[in-house]
Amino acid sequence: MLRIQRALPERYTTATPGELHRRIGAAKAALGSRVLVLGHHYQRDEVMRWADARGDSFALARIAAENHDAEYVIFCGVQFMAESADILTADHQQVVLPDLNAGCSMADMADLDAVEETWESLATVTDAERVVPVTYMNSSADLKAFVGRHRGSVCTSSNARAVLRWALDPKVGEPLWDKVLFFPDQHLGRNTAYQLGWTEQDMRVWNPRLELGGLCELDVKEATFLLWRGHCSVHQRFRPEHVAAFRAERPEGTVVVHPECAHEVVDLADATGSTDFIIRYVEEAPSGAVIAVGTEIHLVKRLADEHPDKTVVSLDPLVCPCSTMFRIDAPHLCWVLESLADGVVVNRITVDPDTAASARVALEQMLAIT
Repeated sequence: MLRIQRALPERYTTATPGELHRRIGAAKAALGSRVLVLGHHYQRDEVMRWADARGDSFALARIAAENHDAEYVIFCGVQFMAESADILTADHQQVVLPDLNAGCSMADMADLDAVEETWESLATVTDAERVVPVTYMNSSADLKAFVGRHRGSVCTSSNARAVLRWALDPKVGEPLWDKVLFFPDQHLGRNTAYQLGWTEQDMRVWNPRLELGGLCELDVKEATFLLWRGHCSVHQRFRPEHVAAFRAERPEGTVVVHPECAHEVVDLADATGSTDFIIRYVEEAPSGAVIAVGTEIHLVKRLADEHPDKTVVSLDPLVCPCSTMFRIDAPHLCWVLESLADGVVVNRITVDPDTAASARVALEQMLAIT
């Protein structure tokens, strides 16, 4: 669904940081327990200081599912996260996204038409009943609904291993499937499969722009993992040469990266994991540690600020923020809070009941697995 963010009134765009801080605090205090502000780790500090809970997409999905008290849930993240919150929250709760332009380029790399065409193509060369769809949390609500209708599951970078074990290990899940269609991020799928002991021979990249994904019939039949040709625009920037340069400059240092990075980067890193994993890795490192982090710069900077006894740097010296996460700022947060305090709901995110029902199946399957 196309959403266009209207321009903010001048009283927000021209306000000083101090004034915005005061007004946000006043509006949040006026709303009290009626509002819950959720902040993804990649948000700006000016936004995160107001978050009642912070986390990665998995943690925030759990919080949204478990909280039934707040009348309004302000999701400081991107559109697919707010959609998931709307699906998981109760009927009396309303989910608000401060800036409707906060999308996700990775999520946009797979759409319902393309996935349905892929499913139909697979059915021409293999038994579709033996294929389970798994979608990354970074996907639209209608793709989560597709997965729910086909008995699959959502996953996040935190629980991808558990979900893929459920999908393919009859000792863990149901012995129904022998093939996974994983979308939209090929790198998380590939890195997770490697961690579970599979090899490149078990994987094929599915290009939705080409007939049969650019594969031959034998490729499709032999593959255990069909990995959608998608990626994160931030994490794809990290390259093996960045690891080599850091190790040459700081040989005593360690490297931790997100599993959305390419496999050759993950393979060279000392550790890999979700944003929550990266946070714990830095927290648990000894004083004096030198750590290069391969993920979004706002999180890296926050980790550096919160751990002054350690040297925490971006693996890529030409740092790149998530441009869509970056859209959420203090003026937009102030606007939605003051609007709610005045009894006006702006930027509400809603998912239609049929889509929500099927998507909830896939999201609740994920929560049940983990």
